[in-house]
Amino acid sequence: MGRLPDGRVVFVPLTAPGDLARVAVTELRARHARAELVELLEPSLVRVEPRCAVFGVCGGCTWQHLAYATQLEAKQAIVADALRRIGRVEWTIPIEITASPSAYHYRGRTRVQVEAGVVGYRRRGSRALCATRACPVLLEHLEERLGAFAADAPRRDGEWELAFAAGASRATPLSGGDGPRLTLHVGGDAIGISPGAFAQSNALLHERLAERVFACAGRGGCALELYAGAGFFTLGLARRFDLLVAVEASPVAVDDLRENLAAARLEHVEIFEADVASEAWLAPAGVTDLALLDPPRTGLPRSVIERLLRIAPRRLVYLSCDPATLARDLGHLLRGGYELRHVEAFDLFPQTPHVEVLVALEGDPHALPGASG
Repeated sequence: MGRLPDGRVVFVPLTAPGDLARVAVTELRARHARAELVELLEPSLVRVEPRCAVFGVCGGCTWQHLAYATQLEAKQAIVADALRRIGRVEWTIPIEITASPSAYHYRGRTRVQVEAGVVGYRRRGSRALCATRACPVLLEHLEERLGAFAADAPRRDGEWELAFAAGASRATPLSGGDGPRLTLHVGGDAIGISPGAFAQSNALLHERLAERVFACAGRGGCALELYAGAGFFTLGLARRFDLLVAVEASPVAVDDLRENLAAARLEHVEIFEADVASEAWLAPAGVTDLALLDPPRTGLPRSVIERLLRIAPRRLVYLSCDPATLARDLGHLLRGGYELRHVEAFDLFPQTPHVEVLVALEGDPHALPGASG
């Protein structure tokens, strides 16, 4: 990010703080501009050599040219800025971030495109294919699988999922494909994941992420989990609460969830296969002790926030992969009577600007003047 002579902010992809560069403006607006790098005149001290041969062409990683410490500092700043600017949250405590144990070779799954025998990812800013047989952010075994997959590409075009866990791998077309479940080991539990079902991608931080979520969740009588998926957190929650209601919309994930709970002999979990925004699921009777929320990047629908405020769990634990939508939702929840107690971040996505954020809130919205039960 830099500034034009008239003071407008200009965003330039693939540059680094401290670079001296010649750029070409590609989009000019009233308050900001966008530009492309033409020539790097003097490189920044925080620049490093990207490991990927197609970096800058592939639309995946965009921060491989930044030192890892710089990436972490930037992500802490992104979270703090979103809370302050979007959520109007004055959080003065430094936001701790858990680094990935490795800045490369951390991803346990990926989605690739197959077109006429060529395998790759989408190009930056384009739908065109960027062919590749290597991807250094994948676990080493998964990167090897990608190489073999690209060398002998299937005839079936479309999007394919490649995944590796517990010594096993798979390559499955996501359109009508079938494949074996892979097993993740989280907090002493075995979590089977089918092709297409969501799972946290940074295999090196599974245990730490679950440990921190459970620490924020605590223990109690009655809990609610929205966006439960295949049970990454569900099994651990079920061991900490007397009753758990889990809501998940994906039929594939719900099948996995039922299998995983049955294998663990956890029978006190009520599962609703329903859109979280629908009225098809029922909250536990009385005020719940906890609601765990792990929504997609779009965050919580406003109707879900209003419903949570009516249910009024004593504690909310919210895990988000988008600081902006998290901050937006926090604004509504804080105005609804909750207080923010904890914020921390996890670098689940090294070499990209994405960051995972975990927050915990406590309160009793029913105690607000004029609140209804």
